[in-house]
Amino acid sequence: MLELLSLTNFKAFGYQDIPLAPFTLLTGLNSSGKSSVLQSLALLRQSYDSGDLAPVGDRVAGLLLNEELVQLGAGQDVRHEWYDSDPNITLALKSESGAAAWSAAYEQEADHLVLTEGYPSDPRQQLPTLFGPGFQYLRADRISPAVSYPRSHHAVATRGFLGAHGEHTVNFLRAHQDDLVQSEQLRLPEESSATLLAQANAWMQRLCPGVTLLAEGIDGTDTVRLSYGFGSGVGASNRYRPTNVGFGLTYSLPIVVACLSAQPGSLILLENPEAHLHPQGQTWMAYLACAAVAAGAQVIVETHSDHVLNGLRIGVKNKRIAAADTAVHFFRRNDRQVAEVLSPQMGEDGMLSDWPKGFFDEWENSLDQLLD
Repeated sequence: MLELLSLTNFKAFGYQDIPLAPFTLLTGLNSSGKSSVLQSLALLRQSYDSGDLAPVGDRVAGLLLNEELVQLGAGQDVRHEWYDSDPNITLALKSESGAAAWSAAYEQEADHLVLTEGYPSDPRQQLPTLFGPGFQYLRADRISPAVSYPRSHHAVATRGFLGAHGEHTVNFLRAHQDDLVQSEQLRLPEESSATLLAQANAWMQRLCPGVTLLAEGIDGTDTVRLSYGFGSGVGASNRYRPTNVGFGLTYSLPIVVACLSAQPGSLILLENPEAHLHPQGQTWMAYLACAAVAAGAQVIVETHSDHVLNGLRIGVKNKRIAAADTAVHFFRRNDRQVAEVLSPQMGEDGMLSDWPKGFFDEWENSLDQLLD
């Protein structure tokens, strides 16, 4: 389990420690540094997957800025503009298994920033949560409704990866639909079957009552199709392609599948899980993330939704997860336009220790104007 992320000269941060918990919620104003937290972890993971975190032959180790997970540009795009004497970019992590740090030399136009000495030769030993199996990073720009989706055996069978945009989700569901959801915490009790497809249907019905999923291959092609139906038995509707249903269900499906397929020790990074969902669905997304944490995964969520926050708070109050297993961080820029982080503490009753200005207070601000 990752416990602490330290960023030096990285994007919005000159220096910042960010405590991490089994369920970490990142929120705050736009362009205040929330995404930078997830991107720093994804940057390390994609550099590891490409073999760039350790030297191979004549190739030097470095941070690979543009690859499958994130495309961050060049050195000038990722170094904090108000750096002090040290121009290097440093990402450091601490976990229950150990600690490691990577310091990269700044080059203005380079997209492979060379690491200086001192980085670990085998980071998976110190940080198995980040560099081991079960890693998922679902960006805000997830798959949209489409007629078909790619079929990659390597992605879903070898890597167990849904894709940064969730593009392999439909194929993953097709290939693993009969696999059992192992953790009871992730199973909805009203669904008697524990298969991935049955439980995905059950959770999706929390977002849209009556919906059912069907994922199948298209013969003779390297693509798969997804369809939705509504109702059951004699009252069941025809099957509908995603393009005739709307964005919310298709946007949500990768998150549902990522959480249901999570194993103990998995790391799931989620950007804006509430996108295109009505308030009830947003709350249920938080319940699902709580269930994944209770099953042993670590989840880091970036959100603008007070419904997601309140879903986490209710999850704590109802003892789905412990308050000690949560971290809530509010990001904003100070008078110098430098990012800063405030961290209200969660109580066992789901109440927060403080409520900073700008922290999900717009409803009250609007109500005050209406009542004035």
